[in-house]
Amino acid sequence: MTSYLFQDIATMTSRSMRHIFRSADTIITMTLTPIALMLMFVYVFGGAMHAGTSASYVKYLLPGILLQSIASGVAYTAYRLFIDVSKGIFERFHSMPISQSAVLWGHILTSLVSNAISIVVIVLIALVMGFRSTADILNWVGVAEIFLVAVLALTWLAVLAGLSAKTVDGATAFSYPLIFLPFVSSAFVPTSSMPAAVRIFAENQPVTAIVNATRALLNNQSAGNNIWIALSWCLGITIVAYLLAMRKYKKRIFGN
Repeated sequence: MTSYLFQDIATMTSRSMRHIFRSADTIITMTLTPIALMLMFVYVFGGAMHAGTSASYVKYLLPGILLQSIASGVAYTAYRLFIDVSKGIFERFHSMPISQSAVLWGHILTSLVSNAISIVVIVLIALVMGFRSTADILNWVGVAEIFLVAVLALTWLAVLAGLSAKTVDGATAFSYPLIFLPFVSSAFVPTSSMPAAVRIFAENQPVTAIVNATRALLNNQSAGNNIWIALSWCLGITIVAYLLAMRKYKKRIFGN
């Protein structure tokens, strides 16, 4: 039974991945747009940030760019889920002898894989732009773990949005605040430069904890409490979004 479950999930994941590679606009949104933002911030605004050389600023802003890439990427998960549900594809698959959860997990694993590819591409571009890290293997493992749970958390939010939306625009609109959130954090400028009210919000939202923890690890420094705060935010979002999404999934697909 378990082998059939994994086989069904692999089949659904392969189906979803083919949709991504056949869609040029998806690749542009997930990868090229964050790269364009990174180029703009480093070479247009970098000199005004007093971060030293462009290489030091790309090192500073890379975690925030990666989070924006993830936010853009998971929007496609919500879109594909909405299309599958609205066209009755879920019901069609569920009429076949496959595991009931395989279709949903196919979308989730596709999000994890596609976002991982996007992250690797952006890091490679950052290396060309001068990014260098003194992190050891354990630090890199820590960075990978943080972004893994961040992708998982945002993917479950995307699942909830895709299952709850009434229109295509509604399915993807949830990602707009996620893309904007790094601008009100420590992703691009230190929070100490912000007005008091904005600084309080910036220092107590998940993006700042994730960015600070990742930045410390990439600099081979201790992440302190930031890593635990970041993981707590991600795990908390994952649990809440998972429970709400599964409830919506069962109600919308199975009527219970």
